[in-house]
Amino acid sequence: MRQELSRRAFTRLSACAAAAALGPHTGAWAQPAGLPGASDKPIRLVVPLAAGSTVDAVARAIAPAFGRSTGHPLVVENLVGAGGIPGTSQIVKAPRDGLTLGMVSSNHVINPSIYKSVPYDSLKDITPIAVIATVPLVLVVHPGLPVKSVKELIAYAHEKPGVLNYGSAGNGSTLQLAAELLVSETGISLKHVPYRGTGPLITDLIGGQVQLAFVSISQVAPQVKAGTLRALAISTPRRSAALPELPTLAEAGVPNYSFDAWIALIGPADLPKAVVDADARAIRAAMASPEANAAIAGQGLNILDIGPDAAAAFFSAELLKHQKLVKQSGAVLD
Repeated sequence: MRQELSRRAFTRLSACAAAAALGPHTGAWAQPAGLPGASDKPIRLVVPLAAGSTVDAVARAIAPAFGRSTGHPLVVENLVGAGGIPGTSQIVKAPRDGLTLGMVSSNHVINPSIYKSVPYDSLKDITPIAVIATVPLVLVVHPGLPVKSVKELIAYAHEKPGVLNYGSAGNGSTLQLAAELLVSETGISLKHVPYRGTGPLITDLIGGQVQLAFVSISQVAPQVKAGTLRALAISTPRRSAALPELPTLAEAGVPNYSFDAWIALIGPADLPKAVVDADARAIRAAMASPEANAAIAGQGLNILDIGPDAAAAFFSAELLKHQKLVKQSGAVLD
């Protein structure tokens, strides 16, 4: 059942992305779209994640072009803590005037499964505007581990069940769920070691305290190039331009594997259609800007262009998929 769900969800995602592939934008999109009924006040973009995170980097990169497209300056505000719940709470409670938006990650649909209480409905209390990018994760191992491919890692894990430790950025994090999907698809046995963030995880991974992990490309590319970590494969359905020589996990011998974190623009529920359409045009134009292109290259992202109509279905499918993975992992947070 889980494999069938994964294939259906990603088939829909691939179809949406293929149907509306992001390309260069010209003409009317270069003109300010404006927000119907709004003054020239700035738009507040709440990022419920820390400054310096991948989502934050993208938010700040698109801010100038988004402001030019809407005619409203975009001000990024980081509201961190509890997996992004406090920040998202402010987004869902904001007035429906389009002057408060949010840029969220996959955690938005993971939180309802791992936290005992979330003070909003992750589907009903938001207006999905666009899913703009996926964050490929790279499977890396300590170079002392005698494996140089995914097939060798799987064989080693089968020979020594329960011996290998994998690290993550915490219980219920996308990094844990990516590893749990690998466990599910291959039948191997791994021990989970949760960390408080990716910094300590990478330090211990280099030191050999844990043997493998899924981590975003931007966070380990220098270590991979220096040889202090060995990269085996990419989690996403297509290869990453940041590490083009690496196969996907599907190419490397796990045919049903496909996992990525993602970034989306949302607003509070029941935003007027005219506002949603204006914001959707603005985010497309912003994602094609030089500022965004530089950030995308630096973060190793894959661009998506899933607009308002398809974004709602995407959120629903992702919520269901992560419910299955969280249940498998056993992750629960207070």
